[in-house]
Amino acid sequence: MTRRTSSRLHARSPRTSLQRGDLSRRHFLRTAAGAALLATPVAAAAPWIAAAPTSTAALREEVAALGRRRRGDRFRMAYAPHLGMFRHHAGDDPVDQIAFMADEGFSAFEDNGMAGRSVEDQERIAQALVERDMRMGVFVANFGTAFGKRSFTTGDGGHLEKFLADLQAAVEVAQRVNAKWMTVVLGDLEPRLELEYQTAHAIEMLKRGAEVFEPHELVMVLEPLNPWRDHPGMFLTRIPQAYAICKAVDSPAVKILDDLYHQQIAEGNLIPNMDLAWDEIAYFQIGDNPGRNEPTTGEIHYRNVFRHIHAKGYTGILGMEHGNARPGVEGERAVIDAYRWCDEF
Repeated sequence: MTRRTSSRLHARSPRTSLQRGDLSRRHFLRTAAGAALLATPVAAAAPWIAAAPTSTAALREEVAALGRRRRGDRFRMAYAPHLGMFRHHAGDDPVDQIAFMADEGFSAFEDNGMAGRSVEDQERIAQALVERDMRMGVFVANFGTAFGKRSFTTGDGGHLEKFLADLQAAVEVAQRVNAKWMTVVLGDLEPRLELEYQTAHAIEMLKRGAEVFEPHELVMVLEPLNPWRDHPGMFLTRIPQAYAICKAVDSPAVKILDDLYHQQIAEGNLIPNMDLAWDEIAYFQIGDNPGRNEPTTGEIHYRNVFRHIHAKGYTGILGMEHGNARPGVEGERAVIDAYRWCDEF
């Protein structure tokens, strides 16, 4: 059947200039005027937009200048450096590094490898944190089932036993170093099994783990890892996925670690996803993208992100799980200055 059109039909249904693709000068001027009117209250409500540096060099200078003015002030939020981040300033001894962090205004500290340190080192670090009024952030609780294994996705009893043993050991470390949160990584996908079955296995395993942590009021925080750049083949990759698992486990001992570097790569939409999962998020980690270095070196506007997290009433720790964009003493000072700038919201 051939469809006929007529001039009368077009007369009844006139198309706008945009529908015709006719971007006339008159239409452009009307649109531009409207855009100017719309932009005015936005600029008034958020003056920092107009004041933002217009180049990388200008931003770097503004960051450094603020760092010089605020040096040594306590940060508004509990950003947590890790060992090695400031070793050119402080040396290699963990206690000296913690002292430097405190002197620079940091109020928290994290150490992924804490469980693997000697009891003596754990106790020295814990004492240093107490003396400098700093909080302990996460350490990884389950290296035995975290990477390179289909540990949570198959229902394998051997992996369950190893996981529970790791958690029992983590309880002792947490009590020694005054930690509350521990990272748990959910291993690899099982490619021969539907995702829903894998999820059910993970939920059951986490319920068993929660029984270990709950009596001690400890919290395992599940970390989704990006599958595109750093961790291909991992089971847990996105915040909505972690949210659904936490809801199913339904325990105060099982929450989400929202690593903003990983989630910028895996799914983006950082603030809306944060809001949707807020009641299950217990911890944040930080890193800019690309590069996984300090804020201000990539595409994430961390001053906005920190403002939002703070406005929601978050009083927890934000782990600085990233590298330094520049080497040596200069690079370490740039990291501190970047946090000064982002903390000025």
